Amino acid sequence: MKATLKSLRETKANPAVSIFVKTHREHPANEQDPIALKNQLKVAEDRLTKEYDKRTATTILDNIQNKISELNHNYNLDTLAIFASTDDVQVIRMPIDTTERVVISDRFATRDLVRDMASAVHYYTVVLTRDNARLIEASNDRVVREFDKDDDAQNNMENIQFPVENNGLYTTGDGGSDRSSNNESSHLKEFFNQVDKSVQELWGEHKMPLVIVGDAKNIGYYKEVCDRPDNIIATVSNATNLEDGSAQHIVDSVQEAVEEYRTSLHKAALGEIDKARGANMLQTDLQEVYRSAFQGAGETLYVRRGYIQSAKIDEKAQTLSPANNATTEGITDDAIGEIIEHVIHNGGEAVFMPQDIMGEDQPIALVTRY
Repeated sequence: MKATLKSLRETKANPAVSIFVKTHREHPANEQDPIALKNQLKVAEDRLTKEYDKRTATTILDNIQNKISELNHNYNLDTLAIFASTDDVQVIRMPIDTTERVVISDRFATRDLVRDMASAVHYYTVVLTRDNARLIEASNDRVVREFDKDDDAQNNMENIQFPVENNGLYTTGDGGSDRSSNNESSHLKEFFNQVDKSVQELWGEHKMPLVIVGDAKNIGYYKEVCDRPDNIIATVSNATNLEDGSAQHIVDSVQEAVEEYRTSLHKAALGEIDKARGANMLQTDLQEVYRSAFQGAGETLYVRRGYIQSAKIDEKAQTLSPANNATTEGITDDAIGEIIEHVIHNGGEAVFMPQDIMGEDQPIALVTRY
């Protein structure tokens, strides 16, 4: 998703059309989604036909219709985002809430999405039993998807697709079979090693942290054979219905562990901020933060959750001047969102901090690369 948003942010088009629609995950609520989409497309059509020539408007609208002609609303998440120009259309389902709107500019409206995605803990949940393994992608407390055999992301996998079945599970017989626990554990470790190879192949595309779910023994075996144990941010051994429970049930079961991980990030962040301050590599002045972010010098941006500041931005002069009235012409209503985009676009990261850690006196801090 980060790569997609970065690509969209880099795109300049005249016009660049961004359409956001609230959607629903389950039936019958998702029956409203085609109507909501149609309404926003009508808004886009009216604006395009009014503001641009007929050829441009027709090309974009036709491109959108071709792209969404086979859209299955049964797979919707919480937001459907459409980014369209005369050359291309991208349709993205996202696990975040949105305000329904149509934005037409020379750039796609990715700022709010980047902010929301940057503030989320995005992770894979690996669900382990003796008989099979599941893989669920989640963002905070919301399921993005559970991988299955029909998932396009698994079409060309070299390793076994999810869900992975333990077809080689060691079973004891009535005769002289070796019933030792050592033999059973070696078979389970081999199975979990196969599972991990599949996890790592998919991880290589997205590099998300892992939450491992299973009983204590299976979690221990998996950690022994995992190629990248440092990627494991939490383990949960008290979840129920591991084989038959819904993906949302599993994700709900790991939220305490995810929150503990988030808290650990906040504690680590304070240490990094103090370390950068001691090395004269910390900026807290908004103008200097903007300039460094724009120039690509930002390594990690720490932002107080909910912090928004309107400002007049001059990219040519690389200046940012705070403003009190966001409705004034030439004023950017969310300059912090602009800074976040610059940092992430240039390979840095944004970390959102609770208000009790970063207060009114220091709502933003940037650790620089040099």
